[in-house]
Amino acid sequence: MANIRPFKALRFNTEKAGDIKSLCCPPYDIVSEEERKELLSENEYNIIRLELPIGENRYEETGKTLNKWINDDILRKDDTESYYVYREDFSVNGKNYSFTGFMTELEAVPFSEGIVLPHEETLSKAKKDRFELFKATNCNFSQIYALYNDDDAVDEILKEVTAAPTTVSFTDNKGVTHSLWIIKDNETKEKLTSLFADKKLYIADGHHRYETSVNYKNYLYENGIISEKEEGGNFVLTMLVSMESDGLVVFPTHRIVRDLSDFSREEILKSACNSFEISDLSSDKVDESLEKLYLDGKKAFVMYSKGNYDLFVLRDLSIAKKRHPQNSEAYSGLDVTVLHSLLLEDVFGIDKENMANQKNLIYTKVRAEAEEAVDKGEANCAFILNPTKVSEIRDVALAGEKMPQKSTYFYPKLITGLVMNKFRD
Repeated sequence: MANIRPFKALRFNTEKAGDIKSLCCPPYDIVSEEERKELLSENEYNIIRLELPIGENRYEETGKTLNKWINDDILRKDDTESYYVYREDFSVNGKNYSFTGFMTELEAVPFSEGIVLPHEETLSKAKKDRFELFKATNCNFSQIYALYNDDDAVDEILKEVTAAPTTVSFTDNKGVTHSLWIIKDNETKEKLTSLFADKKLYIADGHHRYETSVNYKNYLYENGIISEKEEGGNFVLTMLVSMESDGLVVFPTHRIVRDLSDFSREEILKSACNSFEISDLSSDKVDESLEKLYLDGKKAFVMYSKGNYDLFVLRDLSIAKKRHPQNSEAYSGLDVTVLHSLLLEDVFGIDKENMANQKNLIYTKVRAEAEEAVDKGEANCAFILNPTKVSEIRDVALAGEKMPQKSTYFYPKLITGLVMNKFRD
């Protein structure tokens, strides 16, 4: 199944580049232009310069900058092909969490082969940007984030490795501690490689980069740049984490509905009552009520409009299945699927294209932001959701389907710049 292999990572030489904390950054797609400037003002060698280039000739300039940093020994490739064990320690709402995985090269194969499975749709614009960056640099500055079904043998290896002192460890400005260990031992590397030979992988984050890696691999073959399966360009930098890890935290992404000329709370409640049990809540009961329903396996969400909190609970899963007769139960039973199809489409009249273009629907991870948009009159209403379960992500992917956009947000994100993969010179 999954073909992984150790590799010689490209890493910062901190003796020349500076403190590793000042060299790393969050994923490029959540970094604003203001944040980009702040990162570079702290250290001119911050990886954001390469991962999120700007300017008319940004890709060409990035390629030149990368080569200069390598030549100047700012970035240095390791001498030994290795696996890189990576752990994040963090807290959410006063509770401590931790998850551990390892970074590897993963053979980039099409989703159609059923080895690496997606769970969400991608956008062409983002894939074009990453493709041009690959062409200019032949380098993965950040990693795909993928999950695998648990295996005690893998867990035991990672526990043994992380019992030793770290190679790198630092705490970022958000209080997340990032730690790195390097596996150079041949026997351990071979064992890890073999343990994944029969595994499927599920992408948690990085769909655009993974699809781009497959497209770039095809480009290299089509242009005669590579011809052998083991050559650089066939593989992409990937972080692998057990799906059963207690440290996996998925945040919900709340929905904000705006610019509807005929919005009426009363009409919505009336139209939706056949599919949902609807009751009103006080603000301080929203989180508690949703969490209880989440643990009970119920499909539920809260609509906020002008000071009103209305709890919607799906009456029966058969209603959702009937609405999606061609889809799996895993897909039709998702909270976001229920919300999008039975309410936003059928009651509000917001179609899929409208949602994809974010015309009448936008998204936020912060409940207070959703409510504030309504209070300020910038939105008609907002929907407060529970997070998607990791098991639901797996089941939808196994069914060969993709979730509605903005269905998952894994927290915290993997840091960029700790380990890179220069897959072709």
